[in-house]
Amino acid sequence: MLSMTGMLENKISFSNNFISESVDITSTPLLDAMLNYKNSPMTGFHIPGHNRGLGMHPKFVQLVGNDVIKIDTTDEFDNLGTLHPESGAIQEAQELARIAYDTKKTFFVTGGSTIANLALAFALSAPYDEVLISRNCHRSVLTGLIISGAKVNWIIPKKLDKWSIFGNIEADDIEEKLKRNRNIKLVWVTNPTYEGVVSDIEKISQICKKYKASLIVDEAHGCLWNFNDELPKSALRLGADAVVHSLHKTGGAMTQASMLHLGKDSGFDEVRVSHALKLLHTTSPSLLLLASLDAARANLSSSSGQNMLQNAIDNAKYFRSCAKSIDKLQVLSNEDIALDLTKLFIKFENLSGKQLEYILEHDYSIEVESASDEGILLLSNLGNTKEEFDYLLKCLSDISKKEFKHFKTDDKIMPLIDPEIVMNLREAYFAPKEYINKYDCVGRISSEVIALCPPGISILLPGELIKEEHLPYLFSYDKIEVIKE
Repeated sequence: MLSMTGMLENKISFSNNFISESVDITSTPLLDAMLNYKNSPMTGFHIPGHNRGLGMHPKFVQLVGNDVIKIDTTDEFDNLGTLHPESGAIQEAQELARIAYDTKKTFFVTGGSTIANLALAFALSAPYDEVLISRNCHRSVLTGLIISGAKVNWIIPKKLDKWSIFGNIEADDIEEKLKRNRNIKLVWVTNPTYEGVVSDIEKISQICKKYKASLIVDEAHGCLWNFNDELPKSALRLGADAVVHSLHKTGGAMTQASMLHLGKDSGFDEVRVSHALKLLHTTSPSLLLLASLDAARANLSSSSGQNMLQNAIDNAKYFRSCAKSIDKLQVLSNEDIALDLTKLFIKFENLSGKQLEYILEHDYSIEVESASDEGILLLSNLGNTKEEFDYLLKCLSDISKKEFKHFKTDDKIMPLIDPEIVMNLREAYFAPKEYINKYDCVGRISSEVIALCPPGISILLPGELIKEEHLPYLFSYDKIEVIKE
């Protein structure tokens, strides 16, 4: 699939009943079908009832534009195909995504990677199955296991105390867990972390195979990796059985548009995963979101998309190089730990992350991805320009020359706390419960999922003992739901 330079070939040899022998990987079957739908309107007596915007509030039409409204439809009409079961242009688009990512099967998902994670948990684990999961997983992974009733075993990632974030997962720690508990048949890790830290997935995959455990990788923030060799290798190329990609995060698709992939040699039953997606998906998927996935894959496979991605990488390198000359500014780098270099986690010696976020937004009109206890996360995206990075660097240089009153707050963002599990997730979630003042909850057992988004990493989960050290992370809560005594 990939050439020596990481560029996708335009023509792929492939055949089945609806794609010709020679496939143009940059073609857009669903996007083309949508354009045809837009340009060939019919009189409709069906859902959606706004009838191409005529039944909508004028201000909303003005906000999003007539063109967007006219293509707001579902997969039940106009020969666009269906998502469940897959057919027509939607099926063709999914097949091209499968080829682009070199997978056994690729599914389009319109509920974000949340639905993909829920479906994997629902399809691949059962009550009391033992699953090994990295503690920095997204809350949707745990929600999925509440549905399935599986038993959670935690693997705690390395902690980067200087930066107050989670680091990589040590492969040796996973092997030790699997060696001690041979009942674990599913390992689920998050890679990269929200801040771009990368684990050795190749070694983790080899260990999983050694102990006959399947491997799922939540690679939501790594959907670009398959398209440029300067980025880390995707878990799809390193032996993972299933991988989740959030194309809406950095891949150029619209919000909520994601993909779920089964690895080329995956032992997972694609029919079972498909059935889980069907149960959890909306029965009225947005064609706008599905078409954006088709467009994102085609763009990343094209020479223009490759140039966009290379520019994002070059801009990140440029920022990292220039940032070295700014006083008091520190940037997490590959010298600290293995990284996706397009994720820029920075901090100032004299400012908290929340302070820096506030200053950039209110004084310089710059929005950042997130703020943590120590620093902020910036993304070098496909659509960012060098001029924008020049402006960012100018602002950071200006900030470095000013004096700000540094203040500490008890409120914390990133929960680097080892959990103490008292009950099974599902049992605790459905157990009798009560709401109590958060200051009275120490020593009690949580019965709800508490996770700040972004990044969606759990502070507390059902069945976990609430400790004094949790309180600084509960600043937005007055009451906590606990197991009734």
